[in-house]
Amino acid sequence: MTDLFEAAGVHPPDAPLADRLRPRTLGEVVGQDHLLGEGGPIRRMVDSGRLGSMILWGPPGTGKTTIARLLAQAAGYQYQQISAVFSGVADLKKAFEIARTRRAAGQSTLLFVDEIHRFNRAQQDGFLPFVEEGIVTLVGATTENPSFELNGALLSRSQVFVLKRLDDAALDQLLTRAEAHEGRALPLTPEARQALLALADGDGRYLLTMTETLFALPEEPVLDVQALAGTLQRRAPAYDKSREEHYNLISALHKSVRGSDPDAALYWLARMLNGGEDPLYLARRIVRMAVEDIGEADPLSILVANAAKDTYDFL
Repeated sequence: MTDLFEAAGVHPPDAPLADRLRPRTLGEVVGQDHLLGEGGPIRRMVDSGRLGSMILWGPPGTGKTTIARLLAQAAGYQYQQISAVFSGVADLKKAFEIARTRRAAGQSTLLFVDEIHRFNRAQQDGFLPFVEEGIVTLVGATTENPSFELNGALLSRSQVFVLKRLDDAALDQLLTRAEAHEGRALPLTPEARQALLALADGDGRYLLTMTETLFALPEEPVLDVQALAGTLQRRAPAYDKSREEHYNLISALHKSVRGSDPDAALYWLARMLNGGEDPLYLARRIVRMAVEDIGEADPLSILVANAAKDTYDFL
C-alpha cells in the first residue's frame, strides 16, 4: 500500500470520478458479459480458482486495468502492476524476483502489464520462462492487435480476450451509478443525456470525465443538446494513420461500398478525412474498389475514380 487512503480501501476526496466509481467486484464491471458473465471464459477461470495468462485487447475505457485487479482479488492472487511505458529490464527483473519469493511462500502472483505492446520483442521474450514456470500469471493489456504487436511465443502461452466498446446500456449504467454517488441527477434533458452517451463513443472513462464536468454545473438550467455541445469540448475522433484504427476504418469503408450502402460509405469516408487521413490514399483505395467490387457492373466507375484521383493529385 502506498498511502493511508489506499490502505483503508477508500479514494482520496479529490480523486477523479472515474477512479471513485471503479468496480469493487467482477460482477460490477459493465459491458463485458461475454467474458465475465455466466459461462464466460474469464468467469470460468475465476470459478475454478486457477487463472491462466491472458492478453486483454480492447479500446480505452473498457475496463482492462479494473478487470486485472479484480481477477487477482477474486482468485486470491497477489496483484502486481507495471507499465511498459515507464518500466525497463531492471523493473521486470525486480518484479520476477518478488514473484519468485512469493511463490516459495505459497503465494501466487498476477503480474499486470499495462500497454504491453510497447515492450520490444526482446523484452517480451523475457516473460517466457517465468510464465512457463508459473512464477507469474501474466495479464497484459493492449489497445493494439496482439497478432501484430506481440511475439508469437508469448501469444502461444496466453489466451487473448477481446473487450468490446461499451454499448449505450452499459454507459447508462455508469451514469446511473455516478448520479447515485453524487446524490443528484445530471442537469440534462433526455435527448441531451442520449447525446452524452453518443459523445462517449463506448469509452466509460471518458463518459465519467464528462459527467464530472457536468456535476460541477448548477442544477438549473437543465441543458438541452445544443447547450450540452457548448459546455463540453467535442472529442477528437478515435483514429490513427498507420495502426489498428486505420485498418479498421478503411475496411469498413471498403465493405460499405461492397455492400451497396452509400450512407455508411460516406460516413466512414468522412470519419477518415476528419481524422486526418491523406485524401490521396483514400482516392487510390476508391480506384481499387471500382476495379475489384464494381467492375463491369458500371465500367465508367473506374474512369470516374481515376479522374478524381488524378485531379486531386494535380491540384
